[in-house]
Parts: sequence; structure tokens; C-alpha cells
Amino acid sequence: MSEDFRAIVLAARGRASSQVTRVPIADLPSGDVLVRVRFSSLNYKDGLAITGTAPVVRAFPMIPGIDFAGVVVESSNPEFHRGDEVVCTGWGMGETHWGGYAEYARVPAGWLVRAPAEYGMRWSMAVGTAGLTAMFCQIAMERHGLAPGSAVAVTGASGGVGSVACAILARSGYRVTAITGRMAEEPYLRGLGASEVIGRESISAQPDKTLLAERWAGAVDTAGGAVLAGLLRSIVQGGSVAACGLAASGSLPTTVYPFILRAVSLLGISSSNAPIALRREAWSRLPALLPRSDLEGMTTSASLDEVFALAPRILAGQVRGRCVIEVAAD
Repeated sequence: MSEDFRAIVLAARGRASSQVTRVPIADLPSGDVLVRVRFSSLNYKDGLAITGTAPVVRAFPMIPGIDFAGVVVESSNPEFHRGDEVVCTGWGMGETHWGGYAEYARVPAGWLVRAPAEYGMRWSMAVGTAGLTAMFCQIAMERHGLAPGSAVAVTGASGGVGSVACAILARSGYRVTAITGRMAEEPYLRGLGASEVIGRESISAQPDKTLLAERWAGAVDTAGGAVLAGLLRSIVQGGSVAACGLAASGSLPTTVYPFILRAVSLLGISSSNAPIALRREAWSRLPALLPRSDLEGMTTSASLDEVFALAPRILAGQVRGRCVIEVAAD
């Protein structure tokens, strides 16, 4: 094992240097499992961190990357052994703890799950944080009473969370309306299983109306702002919206009417701090709902060096589906 490794390092708030640097393994933070990272993925929060657009990083220096898949090199915890293929998502990685844009990571064993055999490491990162978040949204709405056959909506549908949400909801038997700011992606979204594709401006129109026609029993929202407000006004009696992002805005210009007249529930989804039992449930369900054949059509790949150019693109909505970051070779 080398004494140092390649990584993206944020030395201070703002943009990272535009090159990958080398870091001593001895500098890795505490944790009882050392992992040789093979793959990470590109997520919206990674774009925010690398460009410095929002203060998501709370300690410096920081290695960004909110997820990774790799092979255990060392472990002092009996749950994991050398050679185990593992996945880590969230838990403050890339914010307060060094993350996945590096050839090595050291983390607590309680943050890890084994990579599903159906996926292995690469395809686990094709799912990644975004796909796991989409599954959390579906689980939350189903626990709230959403049943297959119902009409559901997905905002930011051509992005990472949105693409996976469209695919797994459709395969679960829901009638999916994909809401997008890029209508040119309609063929792609219909290929994921969406039965209807509409522009996001249609959902955020008529902001002066307290309620709109009841259209969907549930919705996955990655946008926030006026889009989320429009969704809430369009949910049927007793329905729910799983809110997991703020790609459009961190504000919510709404009223209490959807909540007190239609008993609509707004379900907050925090993938970073999800309990390990929920993570295991999500990973156990995903391979059947999102087989590798489906993932292949929504996934691209990039090297660690290419992350710098991709970061502003994901913030601008110019990255379709999922992007796996190839961190280290075999």
C-alpha cells in the first residue's frame, strides 16, 4: 500500500484547485475501517462544494465526495474484513468528514453497508446517494399510504434523483408524471417509464391560487421553491410530497391551505443521516426495481480529474441521470 494517494482537496472556502493532489494516508481522519475507494458519483451537493456556490463544507481542508464504493483494506471492527466490497453514502462525508473523491477513505464501520451482489461496486455508485434518496422518498410515501396504481409526480425528472425516482416508481406500478425544465428529454423520460412529461413552468404557474386541481397522490420533489409550492397545491386529499432537494430554491412560497383543507403531508427526506436500518431496506429493494440494464441507460462515467468541469454543469442542470466517478483502478 502506498504512503499517499490521489484526491481532490478543498483547502479553503471557494473553488478547489483545478487538479488532483496527493495526500498522505496518515492524514486520513479517524475511523475503524480503511477502504480503497474504487468509485464515487457526482451529486448536486458535490457541485455546491467544489464550486463554493453554497457553504456545504464546514471544515477545511476537506476531500469532497458524499459517497463511495470500494474494498476494505484494514478493519478493526468484526463486522467487516479485508476484501469486503462496501458502500458508504452521506454521514457528513464531504462536509465534516473526508469523502469519496480520493483513492482511500477511513470511516466508522457503522457508516458502511455491503455492496449489493447484484450491483457490485460500480453499479452501486450508479445508484449512489441520488438513487438511495429516490428510494427513501418512495418508502416514505408508501408508509404514508401511497399504493401502486396511484398517480405520482417527479420534479427534476432528468437529474440523478429524478431519473431513478421515475424508473423505480414506474416499475412499482405507479403512473408517473415527469416534470422537467428540459422538454427535449421527453424520449429519455418516457424510456424510464414516465407515462406523461410536462414542463416545470406548468406546475409553478398561477401562484395566486391557494389550491389547484387534484392531480397526484404523491410526488418526489428535488426542486423546492415555486415548484414545490405548486406540487402541494395539486396533491389529492390525504396525499403526500417527499421533499429531498433545492435545485430551484431553498424557499417555500406556500400557504397552509393544502395542509388544512386537503390534509396533504410534506415529508422531509434527509438521506445523509438516514438510519442504517432504512439504508439496508432501500438497498435490498433497489436491485429488483432498478436492474443494471435500466441503470446502463441513465449512467455515464468520468475520471476524478473531470469532476472539476462537471461540478458547474450539474448545478446548471446539464448532467442527465447518474454519473459514476472512476476514482482508482483495480
